[in-house]
Amino acid sequence: MEDNDTKDPPPPYYSVAMEPQAPPMTYEEVIFQDKYGVTQNTVPYYIPKEPPQVHVAAVIVTQGVVTPRRQQSCGRTAKCWGGLVGVLLVLGLIAVAIWLGVHYGSQPNSEHGNNDNNDNNCMEDDCSSEESHFEGAHDGIKVPPTYSSSSLLCDGVQHYQHGIDEMDCVRFGAGGELQLKTAHNGQFLPVCYEGWNISYADQICEQLGFRRSYESSALNSKSSEALILEPTSGLLIQGLANVSSGCLDDKSVSLQCSDCGKQQSSSRIIGGTTSELGQYPWQVSLHYNKAHVCGGTLISPDFIVSAAHCFQGKMANSAYWLVYVGIVSQQSLGMPYLVKKIIVSEKYNSDTNDNDVALLILSRPVAFSYTTQPVCLPTFNQTFSGGLQCWTSGFGTTKQGADRASSSLMSVSVNIIDSSVCNSCQIYCGLITNNMICAGDLKGGRDSCQGDSGGPLVCKDDNNRWYLVGITSWGAGCGQKQKPGVYSRVTSFLPWIYTKMQQEKP
Repeated sequence: MEDNDTKDPPPPYYSVAMEPQAPPMTYEEVIFQDKYGVTQNTVPYYIPKEPPQVHVAAVIVTQGVVTPRRQQSCGRTAKCWGGLVGVLLVLGLIAVAIWLGVHYGSQPNSEHGNNDNNDNNCMEDDCSSEESHFEGAHDGIKVPPTYSSSSLLCDGVQHYQHGIDEMDCVRFGAGGELQLKTAHNGQFLPVCYEGWNISYADQICEQLGFRRSYESSALNSKSSEALILEPTSGLLIQGLANVSSGCLDDKSVSLQCSDCGKQQSSSRIIGGTTSELGQYPWQVSLHYNKAHVCGGTLISPDFIVSAAHCFQGKMANSAYWLVYVGIVSQQSLGMPYLVKKIIVSEKYNSDTNDNDVALLILSRPVAFSYTTQPVCLPTFNQTFSGGLQCWTSGFGTTKQGADRASSSLMSVSVNIIDSSVCNSCQIYCGLITNNMICAGDLKGGRDSCQGDSGGPLVCKDDNNRWYLVGITSWGAGCGQKQKPGVYSRVTSFLPWIYTKMQQEKP
């Protein structure tokens, strides 16, 4: 993490080969010793290697080749006639069976109805199957195929295993506008402020994996369709909503589940500077085998967002990880939090770096303070245009060839770079997917680096709150010209994040 304009930029935190046919990246763990001779820092390197040779056994399929036996003359013996009669009898029985099948098979079944209709029904055995049988998804959320046109999706009742049919039913729009998808029309609509109370707010936030709500208010809304909530009950919130033609006084609900994105200290100098306590209170340090390896971002008392590539192979074992919050120095760590579970995106692709996102569930909730605060998750349609100044932070390396991560929390300002520019062949030549966002300086120097992986890229909105825009993912070196940092685009993963939080809520 450095604003480095010298000819000696920091080493890659996750290098990628720029050749179109580059070999896949293979993980190797490199352990370094500090100046005291004690193993302190375990920094993940990603080293290009030739793909292993795959030996494919040739399979030859022989199609029913029958060697004809020499025909024997039958003559008029009883054996020959008996065989001929037997053949004729068998052919006659086959013909009768075919006629019966055609005649009765075309008739509708009086008990179960037409077969074509049955194909669209969800049989009881199918409904009890595992998630792996589901098809269709929204950003990694698997939904049973029969629910796409069914009145069961987002009806407030969990019909399928893990309640997967009720996951992607709540989202937030501009100004924190609460929007629900219901079984009535399958569209996201704003919730009217008429009849709103704190019980609804707490129910929704708890449903999403937050422990309670923080604040709700009225928001101007001109929607021609909206939702009115019924009295609270045991149903999920989407099951309490009915479609209405607009809202009384054109007021919808704005909801916040946490007091997020507020810096307690904002003094800074642009480029590779040490951070003060409270400046990035959402930054966490993730230690593997008692050494800093990756960063992460606190989004609630129980959940941390990080990068999937930090948790591959044996590093996917949550028992070896410790989480430190509210710190700005590796020399003053405080008490760690244990990791209860690590969830890596099912769509993560280690070859393309796509869907590089993971969620950590803590074994106990974080106590918020001056130095420890959650960042805000963006709204589903929130945009961060090219040129916008944002900030990235972490304990990553600060110099080319450095053998250890920084002992101090560093931060640097970076500018959002439009994806069309970043995908040009002068920069990353088509490697940037819709799930990625670029930030840095095309002239080089300002960038995240090795050891910053999984950490935050944050931008401040007009409401003076900071939003998690990206997750530090990869780059071709650090601080090189025409090679900015690449981050996982958080808006692409909101349904996945909220789904996992809802499934793992405390």
